[in-house]
Amino acid sequence: MKKKLWSILLCSAMIATGGTGLGMQTVYAEEAEESYTVGFIVGSREHVFYNLIEDAIEEKCAELGIEAICYDGELDANIQSNHIENLVAQEVDAIALATVDAAGVGPAIEAADEAGIPMFTFDSPCNTVDCIICHVGTDNVEGGRLGAQECLRLLGDEGGTAAIIGNPASSSCLDRENGFLEVMENEAPDNVEVEFNGNYQGDANVASSLVQDWLTADPNLGVIFATGDPACTGALASIKSAGADTLIVGYDGNPEAIEAIYAQDGDGKWWVSEISQDPPKIGHTIVEQIYKYLTTGEVDAEEIPIEPYIITYEYIEENDLMSEE
Repeated sequence: MKKKLWSILLCSAMIATGGTGLGMQTVYAEEAEESYTVGFIVGSREHVFYNLIEDAIEEKCAELGIEAICYDGELDANIQSNHIENLVAQEVDAIALATVDAAGVGPAIEAADEAGIPMFTFDSPCNTVDCIICHVGTDNVEGGRLGAQECLRLLGDEGGTAAIIGNPASSSCLDRENGFLEVMENEAPDNVEVEFNGNYQGDANVASSLVQDWLTADPNLGVIFATGDPACTGALASIKSAGADTLIVGYDGNPEAIEAIYAQDGDGKWWVSEISQDPPKIGHTIVEQIYKYLTTGEVDAEEIPIEPYIITYEYIEENDLMSEE
């Protein structure tokens, strides 16, 4: 932990008062607080969502005087683990990461904790360890519920097939799946069939291949709930290539999703809805909680959920999301 040590300077100055009297004024130099260095590991810089979080992290760290060391986790638990080991060797004051594989990165998290480094998570938690001080992320179970409700709305009275593209290695994506399936089990009418189309591994190309095979088997697939925007991008390419009418409900709320939904004569004919997260709020909040812990030894809560919401064309219009600044 780095400290800026400032001596308190006592200065005596003769100040004239009333033309004849003299007074003494004591002047103190500002006593600076401790400075901190914190390591952050995002899921992947290939994803706009994580870039937005990283931007917010750097912004809030600059505001609070924290030196931020940001690494790209590249959706790889081994790479994340290596980054954690590197940050421990640098003796940072805390580490926060978006876990891409909770089981894979868990041992590195525990090792850092044993080395005395406070550990935090954002976006995707690590439920395989019990040393995380605070997690900040979207209420992904609720987001999955919203995704299912939106799929049911789009299918309407006619019903049809509602499918989900998942990524079980990610705790956040798994929560989205669970929320989706919960609603489908409890609320879907008999004329709605629910399918699961495997693991897209956070890769748009994998998602594209999955959907291509899916549409070959079921050309009348009604709606897809994708647990991340990269899956939407891949699904969209295959749907357009197949000439299918399948609709997409995405998850993240990235600018590319908003642009796609807004283009009703283009991609918005297929990509019609989005369960939106708030990456700037996630980034700002995790930094605030780390700073609070380092300065007071406390956090506001062990888990701080950021509520998701639904974006449609109407929402974009009503909130003027596509206006030019």
